[in-house]
Amino acid sequence: MSKQSDRQAAGANSLEVLSRNIKYLPETKQNMKTRKITALYCRLSRDDEQDGLSGSIKNQKAILKKYAEDNGFRNIEFYVDDGVSGTTFDRPDFNRMIADVESGRIGTIIIKDMSRFGRDYLKVGYYTEIMFPEADVRFIAINNGIDSANQADSDFTPFLNIINEWYAKDTSKKIRAVFKSKGQSGKPLCTNPPYGYIKDPEDKLHWIIDEKAAEVVRDIFRLCMAGFGPTQIAKQLEKRCIDTPTVHLRKMGINTPARPPENPYAWSARTVADILAKMEYLGHTVNFKTSKKSYKSKVKIMNNPEDWLVFKNTHEAIIDKGTWETVQKIRDGKRRPSRLGEMGILSGMMFCADCGAKLYQVRSKGWTHDKEYFVSAT
Repeated sequence: MSKQSDRQAAGANSLEVLSRNIKYLPETKQNMKTRKITALYCRLSRDDEQDGLSGSIKNQKAILKKYAEDNGFRNIEFYVDDGVSGTTFDRPDFNRMIADVESGRIGTIIIKDMSRFGRDYLKVGYYTEIMFPEADVRFIAINNGIDSANQADSDFTPFLNIINEWYAKDTSKKIRAVFKSKGQSGKPLCTNPPYGYIKDPEDKLHWIIDEKAAEVVRDIFRLCMAGFGPTQIAKQLEKRCIDTPTVHLRKMGINTPARPPENPYAWSARTVADILAKMEYLGHTVNFKTSKKSYKSKVKIMNNPEDWLVFKNTHEAIIDKGTWETVQKIRDGKRRPSRLGEMGILSGMMFCADCGAKLYQVRSKGWTHDKEYFVSAT
């Protein structure tokens, strides 16, 4: 019995030593790949909604999930961008998916067809021909029969991307034609009316005064007439706890693309300056103030005022013509507060009778008003 006990003790000691020296092998590349995410990407824009149920997000999800399950793809995760154009790649879930590709979390991307991925053939080509292969990500477009694991299936991909982009360009051209016709007929082109107006419930193309906001607009013009600049006016509004335009509209249940600031009263000088420049407050509709160089570009360019179309007296005015014109003259002269922190009421409005140059006020701390004088800019 003692010999048997000795053998058992020796065996236990051997197992203990062995366990201390075992080195666990890392997962094989194949095992790691099977643990990666299979990304199922869906996208739908307003332009695509005409496809009806066949192009809906719900239908895309059903098609992608069935394909993944039928073909043995596991660990699936949906990435969905609803209401986003295919011409832009700055989409929330698309960006999340690309971030996961870059971090090595995704092994396969599956889409319904190439148009769901995007409609810019240069950018689509970058992802499918460069980024995904370098990241060892398999790319599948079900309806187009494209699978990056089979090079022969992918040879036609560049042509599909060009066709998809052509479709986006053609759609944009049609939309711009409708937009131009609407603008030339005198109908307002903006989604939301300027601050101080709201859409008439009985006629969405007609604006009516939002009296609460309109009073703020009138006050902004009064402050400008009194010698205050946009920055000073913004500080006054914040001090008086007046909601910014975005916050005001959100409280009314009106959605705007701009995000409300953390401080609901944090008016910006830019917002005040824009309000002071709007002809709409005279009761006019002003169309074609901005344009874009390309349907791909999101950058708006200010058109020359000579190219604007102005339709007078289309709605009730908030500001009278005399006040508006005076404010424009004040704003044309770039007025800045003095080093004493004050803004002269005639700042930017006085010019030399001899040379026509702007006059600047000269003053100093401790001076009485009778010592102050003006000098020509020349």
